[in-house]
Amino acid sequence: MNESEARKLIVEIGKLMYDKGYVTSSDGNISCRLSENVILATPTQVSKGRMTEDMMALVDLQGNALNDRRMSSEIKMHLLVYNMRSDVGAVCHAHTPHGTAFAAAGLAIDQPILSEVILTLGCVPLTAYGTPSTTELTDALKPYVEHHNALLLENHGVVAYGNDLWQAFDRLETLEHTAKIAILAKTLGGANNLPPDAIKKLVNIREKGGYLPEKARCQSCGYLEDAGISCDSGINVNAHSDNGKISLSRAELIELLAQAANVG
Repeated sequence: MNESEARKLIVEIGKLMYDKGYVTSSDGNISCRLSENVILATPTQVSKGRMTEDMMALVDLQGNALNDRRMSSEIKMHLLVYNMRSDVGAVCHAHTPHGTAFAAAGLAIDQPILSEVILTLGCVPLTAYGTPSTTELTDALKPYVEHHNALLLENHGVVAYGNDLWQAFDRLETLEHTAKIAILAKTLGGANNLPPDAIKKLVNIREKGGYLPEKARCQSCGYLEDAGISCDSGINVNAHSDNGKISLSRAELIELLAQAANVG
C-alpha cells in the first residue's frame, strides 16, 4: 500500500472507530508501516471522526519526526509493537466501552467461550497500568506483545495490531464484540467454556489455516501446556481479578443490561 492509499484508509478506519463509539473526542490512535523504517500515524488532539488525509504524521522506528505534523503522544506504544513484531503492519488503539470495562475491572479476556475468537484472535491478556505516553506503559506491554495480537491496558483502554490496517481494526472489533458477549453472558449466569479437546482442535485448525502461527499457542491460556509457552509469561493476568470472578447486585445488573442494550 502506498502512502496516499494509507492516508485514505486511516481516515476511513478512524471514522469507523468514532461512529461505533470505540473512541470519543480525540481519544485513540491509528498507525501503519509504510516501509521498514517509516510509520504513518494519526495526529494528536484530533477527533478520529474528523480527520483529513493531510493531518497524518510521519515518524521513523526510533520516534523521530519525518514531517511537520504532531504525532500522537501514544506513538511509543505503536513503535514498541513495530520493533518487536516485524510481521505487524498496523496498530489500532481505542477505548472501546466493553473491552475497556474489562481493563478497568482488572480482568483479562482469557476464557475460551467462542470458537471464532480462538481461531482468529486468541486470548487478550491484561497488562499492568502504566502512565500513557511514557515508558511505564511500554514496559508493561513488553512481556505480551510477541505472543498476542491484542491487549487490555489496565485502567486505560485496548490495543490491537495485525498485518495491515483492516486486520488490526478487525481484531479490535473482535475484542470489543467478545467483551460485550462475555458481559452479557455473565448477566445470564455465566458462559460455558469450551472443553480442552475442542480448543486443541481449534488451535490445530488455526495453525494449518494460517490464522495464527504456532508461537501464538500461549493464547490458549494453559490449555496447550505441552507447547512449552506460558500465556502469562510469569505474570498473573488475573492478578487483580479475584480469580476472574465478579459479582453484581440486582441494581448493577439492571444498569449493565440497559447500558449494553443502548451501546449495541
